[in-house]
Amino acid sequence: MKAKIIITPKKAVLDPQGKAVQNALEHMGYKGVRAVHVGKYLEVEISGEKESVRQQIDEACHKLLSNPVIEDYHFELE
Repeated sequence: MKAKIIITPKKAVLDPQGKAVQNALEHMGYKGVRAVHVGKYLEVEISGEKESVRQQIDEACHKLLSNPVIEDYHFELE
């Protein structure tokens, strides 16, 4: 089974990387870019029953892969 995990900064958190990308896009002529949020994408291959895997991935995201104070995460299992 594969878990696809996306981690992004919370909307209320200043994202200097996202702001730099937004400014670069504007300078390159891309108009109308209102916000950019730079995050992380991970793929984890794991075996087990779907509900057990879901619980393990959620725990790993909360404890290690993300910082729940400043980041949100979501994942899907394939």
